[in-house]
Amino acid sequence: MPILSVQNILLRFGGPPLLDGVSFDVEAGDRICLVGRNGEGKSTLLKVLTGEMEANSGEIIKKTGLKVARMIQEIPASIDGTVRDIVMGHVPVVSGGAVISKKIQDDGAHNATAEAILGKTGIDADARYDSLSGGQKRRVLFARAVAEDPDLLLLDEPTNHLDIPAIQWLEGIVSRLNCAVMFVSHDRAFVRRTATRIFELDRGRVRCWDFPYDKFVQFRDQALAEEEKANALFDKKLAEEEVWIRKGIQARRTRNEGRVRALIKMREERAARRTRTGNVNMQITEADRSGRLVARLTDVSYSYDGSPLISHLTTEVSRGDRIGIVGPNGSGKTTLLRLILGELQPESGDVRLGSNLHIAYFDQMRTRLREDKSLVENIGDGQAYITLNGVKRHVLSYLQDFLFSADRARGPISALSGGERNRLLLACLFSHPSNVLVLDEPTNDLDMETLDLLAELLADYNGTVLTVSHDRAFLDSVATGILAIEENGNVFEAVGGYSDYEANKKFRDKEAANAARIAAEKEAEKQARSNPVAATPAPVKKKKRSYNEEREYAALPEKIEKLETEIADWQLELSKPEVYTNAPLIVELQKKISDGEAELEKLYERFEILDNLG
Repeated sequence: MPILSVQNILLRFGGPPLLDGVSFDVEAGDRICLVGRNGEGKSTLLKVLTGEMEANSGEIIKKTGLKVARMIQEIPASIDGTVRDIVMGHVPVVSGGAVISKKIQDDGAHNATAEAILGKTGIDADARYDSLSGGQKRRVLFARAVAEDPDLLLLDEPTNHLDIPAIQWLEGIVSRLNCAVMFVSHDRAFVRRTATRIFELDRGRVRCWDFPYDKFVQFRDQALAEEEKANALFDKKLAEEEVWIRKGIQARRTRNEGRVRALIKMREERAARRTRTGNVNMQITEADRSGRLVARLTDVSYSYDGSPLISHLTTEVSRGDRIGIVGPNGSGKTTLLRLILGELQPESGDVRLGSNLHIAYFDQMRTRLREDKSLVENIGDGQAYITLNGVKRHVLSYLQDFLFSADRARGPISALSGGERNRLLLACLFSHPSNVLVLDEPTNDLDMETLDLLAELLADYNGTVLTVSHDRAFLDSVATGILAIEENGNVFEAVGGYSDYEANKKFRDKEAANAARIAAEKEAEKQARSNPVAATPAPVKKKKRSYNEEREYAALPEKIEKLETEIADWQLELSKPEVYTNAPLIVELQKKISDGEAELEKLYERFEILDNLG
């Protein structure tokens, strides 16, 4: 039985309905990703579910006593209180003048849940909220929503401004929550790891896909191809009937009234059809080629308040490189960008820039956008035409390539959503000739289709790309090299995308652990040689296996083999196509596999212990 049922929700703000007869069910334990193009109404739908916004018609049926909590997309810049005050619910959360989360009365069960999640944030509980970074604020408000112990948790772009370790932390929490979760996210890696169902909001309707993300994409693309084929056949038939109504009946005295009525119905159906939002048509205006050398950093160091951000970095950026810069929040990624571009002088070391550099800069705070100007004025600087790769374009026509209508283009920036602002900033960026693109968090709020197009565009760009991003899938698509800021300002340089860097880091961590173990053993041997009397222990008689341990030891190989076979069977079952239509079964199989692998590891450890007893 569903915990929440949405039935024929209609919401209109003028023009086509934003939500047009939306219906779906949410079951206990669901992990649902709500996807859709920017501006389709995903955040609005979440507000309708919480009751913050009222639909024009339709019904939402909730299980008796259902508790719903929501984490909003735009994080409040200021809340008066400490991290503990907010997570424990001692202060309300207000955004844009609206109360998003009310003050929570003290309750034993709630306090226990809040304390548990508070300890997992990794943030000082006594720190003031206003002193935190954007990523830390988002973690605190996520913890606040979880601490409310909801039956349904709604998350709007939870990964925005989080660094990769924080996103991985979030993945682990979301995957283990007992409540149902519905979230909006454009982070493909996060969606792949957490979602068991996909709800697609498209042209006012919600399509429910009981598949993980990759299967959804496959079936969605097939469905869209079939829809396009059916629409083409319909339009062909309609055109034939229009010819018939104009010419065919002239030779007859009587009409085929049934055919006329069918034609009228087809016209109405064609007029009511909503076309799918098109794709952004982006192109980068390229300047003349830069020199082969873009930037060379030699033994560069830079610190802030006495703490090293960049320590003794030596690297070279060449024409055509596509470099991804990664690191925890506050580690100095933007600082590293500015050092490479020569905007900051290092405390020590040398930075040499190449020749003929034309740099276009996308900053994550969108400071380039002039809030008091319209979209047209931001692009054209008062001119009606711009020149792109030698071709003159009208500003309105250029903005339509980025999915802005003429009315929207003449309107104020303040009316734009986060995704639309990022699209506008990309439009500004790409309208100026460049041979070096610098993108600081370009992926926030952009829908997946636009992200794909941006990745393809950057892959074909003839210049150099420097990008800061926490989107692992985007980095894997774009980057040919990674500069990762690690501990104490050390910067590690890796070839390939983020997955290549992550694999390299795991290998290095393992090597470091082995080196530390060997060093400890050598130190123990050295101590033993320097003090042989104290170091020589009394001989210890090797313990034999008891009768029960002997029986356990003999039975373990069979138990291990049986469990390995069961795990293989579950993995085979999970790969079957028919399983992808059964979300509860997917969750059940994934849990069986995870628990089985954990149990198998324990059996191997026990076998090794008993084997050493002899």
